Amino acid sequence: MTSRERVRIALDFREPDRVPIDIGSNLQSGIMAHALDRLRRHLGLTPRRVKVHEVFQMLGEVEPDVVERLGADILPVEPLVQFFGLRRENWKRWRLWDGTEVLVPGMFNVETDADGGWLLHFSGDPAAPLEGRMPRGGFYFDMPSLTESIPDWQPPAFAHVRAEHLLGTEELEHMQARAESLRATTDKALMLGAWDATGLPWIGSIPDFLMLLATDRAYVRDLFAVRTEVALENLEKLQAHLGDSIDIIGMEGTDYAGQDRELISPELFEELCVPFFRQQNSWVHERTSWKTWFHCCGSIPRLLPLLIDAGVDIINPVQTSAAGMDPRTLKERFGGRIVFWGGGIDTQRTLPFASPAEVAAEVRERIRIFGPGGGFVFNPVHNIQQGTPPANIAAAFDTARAAGVYPIA
Repeated sequence: MTSRERVRIALDFREPDRVPIDIGSNLQSGIMAHALDRLRRHLGLTPRRVKVHEVFQMLGEVEPDVVERLGADILPVEPLVQFFGLRRENWKRWRLWDGTEVLVPGMFNVETDADGGWLLHFSGDPAAPLEGRMPRGGFYFDMPSLTESIPDWQPPAFAHVRAEHLLGTEELEHMQARAESLRATTDKALMLGAWDATGLPWIGSIPDFLMLLATDRAYVRDLFAVRTEVALENLEKLQAHLGDSIDIIGMEGTDYAGQDRELISPELFEELCVPFFRQQNSWVHERTSWKTWFHCCGSIPRLLPLLIDAGVDIINPVQTSAAGMDPRTLKERFGGRIVFWGGGIDTQRTLPFASPAEVAAEVRERIRIFGPGGGFVFNPVHNIQQGTPPANIAAAFDTARAAGVYPIA
């Protein structure tokens, strides 16, 4: 059975030969560059510098030798330009704070602040606005724009939404070439990361936008309506360029919940978000063979029925350590109605801090719970973090391959 067949069968709530495996198919199921460097060494793979292909979270590009060694079944189709306006090209050498030698995009140029931290301007241009800040010794870039007050975006046109989110020809042609090449040269399922092209926007700081949701619903409804118009235009362009070259489309990457509860009430989520999510999902289902993939961290048992009603096919990362996210309960309540992509191993506690044997035990348990009847793609809960022991990572994926064979014991 090919990887593509395996994934498609599982997404249709049927049992393939084994549970599909994912590492690095998108920006929420990957691994930080430092951890990937250590993993490559641990696995005895050909020494090479890891590419930091997503600078905001400092994620490493999972290359074909790692994909094959870990048994991964899905590959990414991502835009040429990601966060901070950086193009993924012209790679150059860079050294992380701990001395790890990596490659970064050619446009990655930083200034040093008074405390020795890194400052990153848009497109690496010192004359451009400041886009990212990483404290000395830090792991990620912070976005100053996420701590600013809500910008002066005026309805009804919301010109900034259209200008910032409508896909251009170069982006579309890049993704088309990538998808067609992978389709022709691999048997993997392909996931398109349509980040910023679909979904719904949050503007300004998170606290400010949450206040806006509560105090000016008409403004938010108009904003979401315009963004959905743009999303539908983008989907039409993507369908024209990609056709059946991809299998899954990442529609939304926003978190609507925290560790112990939702960030907004289910009632408000249903009123303001669900109608626009339903429009976007319906467009995909009516016109393509793609499955829609939504990312939302945190405690979401009360949001899951609403996402299912909105037509979401796949939920990630299945944060099983959050309140109300017990794996057995999730499977009993929502199994067969939404695909669980993630939840395979807890990245907050078990994967970074347990022993390889304890990691393997948790993976086996999660596969016994989520695997029967299909509807499960094995992936850790969100990205694997810096400092995670490589022996634990190898134990997780080796166990997933061995224990995930159907019929599951």
